[in-house]
This record gives sequence, structure tokens and C-alpha cells, in this order.
Amino acid sequence: MKIIIGLGNPGKQYEKTRHNVGFEVIDELAQKWSISLDQAKHKGIYGTGVVNGEKVILLKPLTYMNLSGESIAAVMDFYKAEIEDVVVLYDDLDLPTGKIRLRQKGSAGGHNGIKSTIAHLGTSDFNRIRIGIGRPAGRIPITDYVLGRFTAEEWKEIAQAVQKSAAACEAWLDKPYLQVMNEYNQS
Repeated sequence: MKIIIGLGNPGKQYEKTRHNVGFEVIDELAQKWSISLDQAKHKGIYGTGVVNGEKVILLKPLTYMNLSGESIAAVMDFYKAEIEDVVVLYDDLDLPTGKIRLRQKGSAGGHNGIKSTIAHLGTSDFNRIRIGIGRPAGRIPITDYVLGRFTAEEWKEIAQAVQKSAAACEAWLDKPYLQVMNEYNQS
């Protein structure tokens, strides 16, 4: 079993914002794998399916970003999932827009959704895919920036990052995460 979690904020006002790129990947995978995100439980919305012979759970926590760990821990507890069977996808200010970086562990790097995840899981050793959103130009407050929408030019890069992140998740169904990480961090 694999649990793929995209971080974001629920509600129409947050759709297509920088902070919701994790949700974008979950939507992409749900469409690609024909998994309906129609189960509301564990403080999130999720769907289950079988892909390449592997049971897959796609999760979008609905706790708002800063409390994401509550939903992640609840789903993991319910399914008795091991930490190595989880990958968390989220936006990263420290990567250029559209760049992705896979890791097996690390700090929160100031990301409140990851801080919450680490706190609720009791470890920072979990698979993650960071999706670059770049840093704001000028003196735009970080909160305004991450809750803002991408420009048309940025969206082209983000769409490619979403596709690449989805492909990495699919590769992980058949390969060890370390191998997937080495392949996808090359480009």
C-alpha cells in the first residue's frame, strides 16, 4: 500500500494558488488513475484504488495547511501504514518555480504544513516531493505570495512540475523511493 498526500488549503479561494500545488498533483493522479476523491474522513478527502497491482490512497488534508499532520496521522493510523509507504507533496519557496526535489527526510524548512506533519508523525524521516514556487520579488509578504496565484508564465512551469511529480509517484509504485529520487533529481 502507498499513501500519496498533497498539501494545500481547502476552498475555492485557494484553488490554483502557490500553496496548493500538492493538491494539483493529487488531482492529476486521481484523473490519471481514475480514482475518485469521494471519501471524507480523517480530516481530509481521499480516494483509494489499485495501480500496477499496488493499493494506492490519494489524500488531500482539509485541515488547512498549518494542521496537515492531523489528517496524515489519522489516515496512517487507520490503515496501519508504515512511514516508508507515504510520500508528501508540497510547495517550496527555496526551489525555483517548476523545479522538483525528492527527499527521504529533512527539516520543515519553515513550511508550516511540514512542521505539523513532523509533529504528528513524530519523525522527519518520510518521503517528500518539494515543488518549487520560487520566492517573491520585492517586499511581498510570504503569506500573500504563497496564497497568491501563479502568473500565466509560471503556470506553464508548474504544470510541467505537476506532471513530473505525478510521474515520480507512479514510478515509486514499482521501484524503491531512493531509486526514484536518484532518477528524478537528475533533471
